[in-house]
Amino acid sequence: MDSLIKKIHQAHQHSFDFPAPKVIHQFLEDLLGLMFPEFSAHTIREEEDVKSSLEMLQANLSHILSRNSHLHDGDGEQLAQYFFDSLERVFDWINQDVDAMYAGDPAAKSRTEIIRSYPGFYAISAYRIANVLHRLGVAIVPRMITEHAHSKTGVDIHPGATIGQHFCIDHGTGVVIGETTVIGDQVKVYQGVTLGALSVEKSDADIKRHPTIEDHVVIYSGATILGGKTVIGKNSVIGGNVWLTKSVAPNSKVYYQTQMHHEAGAATDLYIFKNDFDEMGE
Repeated sequence: MDSLIKKIHQAHQHSFDFPAPKVIHQFLEDLLGLMFPEFSAHTIREEEDVKSSLEMLQANLSHILSRNSHLHDGDGEQLAQYFFDSLERVFDWINQDVDAMYAGDPAAKSRTEIIRSYPGFYAISAYRIANVLHRLGVAIVPRMITEHAHSKTGVDIHPGATIGQHFCIDHGTGVVIGETTVIGDQVKVYQGVTLGALSVEKSDADIKRHPTIEDHVVIYSGATILGGKTVIGKNSVIGGNVWLTKSVAPNSKVYYQTQMHHEAGAATDLYIFKNDFDEMGE
């Protein structure tokens, strides 16, 4: 027991004073609740109250970043100011994501339903917020935000990923989007999709390891797309359960098909590539 006590004590002596997860999670919830009254069920009637709420949240973030200066190389108060200067764009882009989810899901009856209940809304919103902090050079906190969303939704988006406008995640469970993934505009992703890396050495962590998805691509459930040199060309459709480690030309359809050999009673797995966009139905 004495040995264990000594080891735990040493671990505490060498640890940094990180912000508590519940503090970061509450900041995320408060920010989303302010931007989207449907999320919090609390409506602010006066414009001045919006201003004071924003100022309070900015003060909270400034306190978090100033108290934990080892998480960044800048000034905590200034970084908080930069974050809130970027918040209008984040707000506009999240609203575009909600529009994309509403347009892309026939089962959605209203934007309110999406904001209140869709995991895609929560996961994408958390990513958009975390991504700003990541780009400002803040460590740990962006990952705490996206991993909190991951635990709630089953959607794992690294805050370092680059995701364009009008992004739609339908259903969501099991979606993984890696750190160096680049996603264009008007992209739709279904449940169980992995945008991941091929096995690389730890020393290669700073290179582009994850795929690029160009504009207007749809990726159906269970598809796995791997590798930093893999590019899915614009207007392409990637079918369910497809495994890709090579690039796909624009306007392509790629789908998985099992071909039976009746004479042998065996099956062969095929990947079918089509560049005639209109040849197949959805």
